[in-house]
Amino acid sequence: MPAGSFIDYVKIYCRSGKGGAGCMHLHRAKYVPKGGPDGGDGGRGGHIILRGNRNLWTLLHLKYQKHIMATDGGRGGESRSFGKQGEDKIVEVPCGTVVYDGDNGDFICEVREHGQEVLLLKGGRGGLGNWHFRSATNQTPRYAQPGEPAQERNIILQLKVLADVGLVGFPNAGKSTLLSVVSAAKPEIADYPFTTLTPQLGIVSYRDNRSFCMADIPGIIEGAAEGRGLGLRFLRHIERNAVLLFMVPVTSEDIVKEYNILLKELEKYNPELLTKARLLAVTKCDIEQPSDADVQQLQQTIQIPVVAISGVSGLGIDTLKDMIWSELEKEQNQVIEISHAPIDVKQIERAEEDSEDEQPETVYLNEVDEDWDLSKYEGIGWDI
Repeated sequence: MPAGSFIDYVKIYCRSGKGGAGCMHLHRAKYVPKGGPDGGDGGRGGHIILRGNRNLWTLLHLKYQKHIMATDGGRGGESRSFGKQGEDKIVEVPCGTVVYDGDNGDFICEVREHGQEVLLLKGGRGGLGNWHFRSATNQTPRYAQPGEPAQERNIILQLKVLADVGLVGFPNAGKSTLLSVVSAAKPEIADYPFTTLTPQLGIVSYRDNRSFCMADIPGIIEGAAEGRGLGLRFLRHIERNAVLLFMVPVTSEDIVKEYNILLKELEKYNPELLTKARLLAVTKCDIEQPSDADVQQLQQTIQIPVVAISGVSGLGIDTLKDMIWSELEKEQNQVIEISHAPIDVKQIERAEEDSEDEQPETVYLNEVDEDWDLSKYEGIGWDI
C-alpha cells in the first residue's frame, strides 16, 4: 500500500439531526364544527452511527470529509400525522478504529468487529403535537412541543491495526526484511533509517494451512513516547497485537540495553503493553552467528524466549514461526483487551501536521540535456 494512502488519523465534526416540531392544529370539517386538537408529532432527527467494515484498511475515505451531518426530522401534520424521521448517517470505518473526543481527548468508543454498529450521536426526539395535551379542562390546547436540538461534537478517529504479531525494533533492525521473507508483503527495504513510514501487514503461512497476521511497525527510537521520530504516530498500532516480537541486530553493541530501551518506550506510552507476550529475535545473524550458549545466556538475562534469525540465509525462521504460534495458541494471548487512555490532542495534531508538511524535493530545470541521466531523479517532484 502506498505510504500516502495509509491514513490512520482523522478529525471530523459530527452533528446529528434535530427533532421535528410538533404540530398545533385544531380539526375543522363541514360536519365537525368542534373536532378538537389533532396535531401530530414531529419526526426524530437522524443518528450518527459508526459501522465496522472489514473491507476497509485505512481512514482515507474520511480524510477530506470534515463534516458529517444527519438530516433533521420533519414537522408533524394535521390529522395526527407524524413528521418524517431524519435519515441516519452511517459512517463506515475499518475494524480496529478507536474514537476520541476531539476537544479533550477522552476515549468514547471503539469498533472492532465487522458489522458492529455504535451509536455515536443520537438524533433529537420529535416534539409532541397538541393532540397529546388535550384534557377535560383544556380541550383546545393551542401549543405543541418543539423538537429536541441536535447533538454535535468534534471527534478523532484513530485506526489501530489488528494483527497477531507486531514487530518492534529500532530503524534498520531487519523488520521489513523478515516480513518480506515470511509473507507475500513487499515493504520497502533500504540501508537508511525510517525506510518504513507506515505500518505494513503480511499473512504468514504456517503448518497445516494455518496462518497468522504480522505487522511491521515503523522504527522506534529513544524518546518516541515524547514525540521523537515516528514512534508517537504509530505506537498505537502495537496496542492491538497479541504478541510483540522485539528485534535487535546481532551487530548491536549491547543487545540487552537496546531491548530495555524499547521496553521503556512502550511502558511510557502505555504501561499495559508490558502485559503482552514478548519474544526477542536477534537479527542479521548471517553477518555473525551467535553461539547457543550466548542465546541461552541472553534468554536468562531478559527472561523471555530468544531466537537467532537471518532473513537473508533463512536461519531460525522456522523456529521463530513455531515460537510465535506457540504463544498465539495460549488462551491468555487470544484476548486482546487494553484500556484506551485519553490522548493529547494538541501533541498528536502537531505530529500529523508535520507529516503532512513533508513535501518531495522540487528540481528546477531550464534546459534538458540529452546526455543527462534523469533516472536519478525518479520519484522526485518535477517543475520544469
